[in-house]
Amino acid sequence: MSTSPPRIRVAAYVIRPLPRPELLIFEHVDAPKAGRQVPAGGVKADEGLPKAVLREVAEETGLTGVTIVRALTTEDKPHPETGRSRRTTYFHLVAPTGTADDWIHRVEGTGGDTGMTFACRFHVLPLRYPLADDQDAWLGLIDPALATGPARRE
Repeated sequence: MSTSPPRIRVAAYVIRPLPRPELLIFEHVDAPKAGRQVPAGGVKADEGLPKAVLREVAEETGLTGVTIVRALTTEDKPHPETGRSRRTTYFHLVAPTGTADDWIHRVEGTGGDTGMTFACRFHVLPLRYPLADDQDAWLGLIDPALATGPARRE
């Protein structure tokens, strides 16, 4: 068992508030086996969790103008491949209603995702299939009707 402190992370449930709410997810264009995901990543030493979640959304999707509604929960879970300890705080955010349905975003800058290309799109909730690494597990904290749930995990 690892005694090192967990990697501190954030994850974003960016909801487009339409009559049927939609969740922003993305797929790695060059690594489809990574699966469908929500924006998420590590917190830098000089930033708080709210600042980090807004940065991750902008870096991974190019989307700005989102608003934080609230932090939902914090999950302690090892990385699925490395087993390294992670502590992820999930946030509920709202996207402007006029946001595009889908787009391609290429990550720029100097971070670990630089050069990656992501296909971003909004999906109607509840999701029909779970996200990679069970990232959809906490959607029901926004509204129980939005949960993927075992009955929908085909």
